[in-house]
Amino acid sequence: MPMIVLCLVQFMLVLDDTVVNVALPSIRDDLGFGASGLPWVVNAYFLAFGGLLLLCGRLADLLGRRRVFLIGVALFGVASLACGLAQHPWQLVAGRFVQGTGSAMAGPAAMSMITLLYPGPEERAKALGIWGGIAALGATSGLVISGALTDMVSWRWIFLINLPVVAVALALLPRLVPESRAPGRRRLDVPGAVLVTGTAVTLVYGLLRAGATGWTDPVVIGVVVLSAALAVAFLSVESRAVVPLVPGAFLASRTRAVANGATLLFSMAMYAMSFLLMIQVQTALGYSPLLAGIAYLPYGAGILSGMWLSSRISPRIGTRWKLLLAFLVNIAGLLLLSGLVAGDSYLVHVLPGMLVLGLGNGLGLPVMATAAVDGTTEDDAGLGSALFTSVQQIGGAVGVAALAVMGYSSGLMAGAICMALGAVLIVALLPPQANGPRQPADMESAAEASR
Repeated sequence: MPMIVLCLVQFMLVLDDTVVNVALPSIRDDLGFGASGLPWVVNAYFLAFGGLLLLCGRLADLLGRRRVFLIGVALFGVASLACGLAQHPWQLVAGRFVQGTGSAMAGPAAMSMITLLYPGPEERAKALGIWGGIAALGATSGLVISGALTDMVSWRWIFLINLPVVAVALALLPRLVPESRAPGRRRLDVPGAVLVTGTAVTLVYGLLRAGATGWTDPVVIGVVVLSAALAVAFLSVESRAVVPLVPGAFLASRTRAVANGATLLFSMAMYAMSFLLMIQVQTALGYSPLLAGIAYLPYGAGILSGMWLSSRISPRIGTRWKLLLAFLVNIAGLLLLSGLVAGDSYLVHVLPGMLVLGLGNGLGLPVMATAAVDGTTEDDAGLGSALFTSVQQIGGAVGVAALAVMGYSSGLMAGAICMALGAVLIVALLPPQANGPRQPADMESAAEASR
């Protein structure tokens, strides 16, 4: 039951990544958005979400994962109501920013709770596989749900439908999941928190702006340089902190480092593919936005098939070879889709590549998520979950900003190159013995008792 509630919330959070895209023209007409203001309906969410993930993940470790999760869900619900009732552009943008903040609190806290509830390698891999699959289904469902609600009712309902999910989570989760936090009395490293948040916010803003104006924009260059300077300052402060925001031992895991590096390349390719394919099927095949969203649904079916297959592959194969297989399958899917041109058939030129990519995603997502939290404990599970999610978001923003400007075929080919680089990284650097997370026996007993 805890897993069902947490996955339901995750579906809702990821749904809101994409659910506004189809509704943007209706939102513009209803609220009177200008051309420069409308993108902030999307960007405000991503700026808060991507910028606050690391801070909120660490706060979950220190203050209590269940507490931070419930605060985040409540904040997300209030913001959803505000978005649904917005009468002016600034109200909707502010609501979306608060939604992103709530999502940054709830998402890493939920993933870290799953990490600790399922400590064994195989059961954790299955749990995170389901978690990743639900997230992917939420992303693919957003376009269809948005189009249906906008056409049949009102764009406001893409936000108001969140309220029942929020109510269920707030009512049930306190009864199902015990509180957990880092052992001992810990205090927040305030300078580190300020610097890491500044680094993430400026980087995400720079990437979002680069996607709209290009990498030669002086503002983009200035913001990215500022982000790099803040990152250097953060590392300097952390090296001298008595209780650092990111413990030194956390950064020492080669398995986690490679998993997050591979995730960055994976996300660059997949976010760019989604962006480019959605445009291509509307321009080359003449689909409406809603029909394009429906055409995207087999991708979700492929992910479910990949998750099932991933759970059946022998654990003795190890993380390295499972990930390599997933990346090679994704390369094949990107190459299959890269040749789509005007007049092509959906069944022949889109569906096969989409199913192959879904299969590769389903194979790889649970393995990457498990490796990214390899060896995390009560002390740093929230940080590990937040870092993994941050890498996904930053990789996606880089992919859209850098690869999407290349055009459809070139962008997908570049995505295939990113996947190939990820495959090389996995084979060269991922430890052969990396077979999943390890937990101390006393933590396993505690987790068993909590279920």
